[in-house]
Amino acid sequence: MDSDRVEKPAPHQAVLDEVAPRLRRLRAQRGLTLAALSETTGISKSTLSRLESGQRRPSLELLLPLASAYRVPLDDLVGAPEVGDPRVRLTPRAMPNGGTAVPLTRSMGPLQAFKMLIPDRGAEPDLRTHEGYEWLYVLDGRLRLVLADHDLVLGPGEAAEFDTRLPHWFTSADGRPVEILSLFGRQGERMHVRAKPRA
Repeated sequence: MDSDRVEKPAPHQAVLDEVAPRLRRLRAQRGLTLAALSETTGISKSTLSRLESGQRRPSLELLLPLASAYRVPLDDLVGAPEVGDPRVRLTPRAMPNGGTAVPLTRSMGPLQAFKMLIPDRGAEPDLRTHEGYEWLYVLDGRLRLVLADHDLVLGPGEAAEFDTRLPHWFTSADGRPVEILSLFGRQGERMHVRAKPRA
């Protein structure tokens, strides 16, 4: 009889039920607040909160910007099986002050890794400051690093680390592009503020 039939949940319901805890876990792993995630994705804090609590049904229009913000495939948000490919897709980005940056990490975690190609930016330092801490390692070429009162030249195999709240700037030291590895926190990707040159 129809009255005795037990209605089974839709096959995809179990998958959708796992999206909320997965979103909470991803945000916690990245160390992001709802406000920061809202600013990145354009999704309101209340909608994000409801998504993470399971009160809002996930949709493609919500999951796509979240996948982009977390830098993970959409499959990761909905729990598709692992494909076993750990490779990072290297997509070069033009840097605002010249040069090229290639992201070496997929996540928005506390540390970001980049391989950078720095051109000759001239002899006059254009000092900048921003929140964070940076580590640089020279792979090839010679890097001129101006850091507060220091004016240094680093060669292949040399590294430097510094608080990016100190006025800093770097360029090629010999006119040829220099290749470096850069590690810094997510705050280092926020807006740069020009530091006034010392008298």
